[in-house]
Amino acid sequence: MVNFGGWDMPVEYPATGGLIAEHMAVRTAVGVFDVSHMGDIVIESTGTNKESAAALAAVQHISMNDASKLAIGQAHYSALLNPHGTFVDDVVVHRTGHEGYLLVINAGTREKDFHWVRDNVRGFACTARDVGDHYTQLAIQGPRAADLLSTLTAADLPAVKNYWFTRGEVCGLPNVLIARTGYTAEDGFEIYVPSDAATSAMVWNRVLDAGKEFGILPCGLGARNTLRLEGRMALYGHEISDTINVWEAGLDRFCKMDKGDFIGRAALEKARAEGLRRTLVGLEMVDRGIARDDYKVFDQDGREVGYVTSGSPAPFLKKNIALAYVPPALAEVGTALLVEVRTQKLKAKVVPTPFYKRPR
Repeated sequence: MVNFGGWDMPVEYPATGGLIAEHMAVRTAVGVFDVSHMGDIVIESTGTNKESAAALAAVQHISMNDASKLAIGQAHYSALLNPHGTFVDDVVVHRTGHEGYLLVINAGTREKDFHWVRDNVRGFACTARDVGDHYTQLAIQGPRAADLLSTLTAADLPAVKNYWFTRGEVCGLPNVLIARTGYTAEDGFEIYVPSDAATSAMVWNRVLDAGKEFGILPCGLGARNTLRLEGRMALYGHEISDTINVWEAGLDRFCKMDKGDFIGRAALEKARAEGLRRTLVGLEMVDRGIARDDYKVFDQDGREVGYVTSGSPAPFLKKNIALAYVPPALAEVGTALLVEVRTQKLKAKVVPTPFYKRPR
């Protein structure tokens, strides 16, 4: 158990056999994560005219993706940016109604994020509420996730496409939000149930009991990290931070510069015109060794050129992989680099990302 964002979180569950077993369960069968530490912010229009566009305008102002494209019941990946075009946090935005949005944020930045959102929507006819304590959030992830969840709900799961959500009865609880999202590069669902201890424990135990026939394992932070790394999913404080901009992080496909003004847009325009000084790449170790977070990266002449943001063995791929920032001139696939592991400079090469793509 470790402290994570003020929560006691399991790195792994001893009864499962550990991190590698948990990782492989998600890749080949199904795993369940208690992700109740994630934050939740609701933004809703106020006043008598609930059909006004105030909540949408607020979300458009504070986030980089185009929320006007979301249908009710749809979600997308986005980010909150500061005026420098760097990251306050990355978020998943759900459109819950004509004038309602749910933003799912990271645990370690929850208080900061909420105050930032609240301060930056004050000019709009809407409210921002921190509802993170209202929910226990469980992530059911893996190729058997839909099979498992279908035993616990009558909701039409096949009709819920990737990055869409619905509401339905789960484990006898009414009106549970069921989202087909995740942070593992696998198919899966996240369910939001009332946060009281008895209800949370009941649902957790029901999921584990129902999952036995599908090979379920409970999974901790360790597997969550290796799974998202194989899928090249960003983690705040590593691939993204308040010193890294959208272009550097390679998240430009989620940044809709043509939607109109939003916080950070002007700085991003300037940064794009000036060109990249660093970019995020995937590395695979050639020599035997593990490129850990914050290890230095060197070119073939021994010049320090960057650093590792996240690195570990990849249990499913059976390779040692990493994400790293390097100059654009060294970002081409196949480029040979060196990573300083303890006192040795070990060979690595730039490879395509994501490292893992699930079968379709």
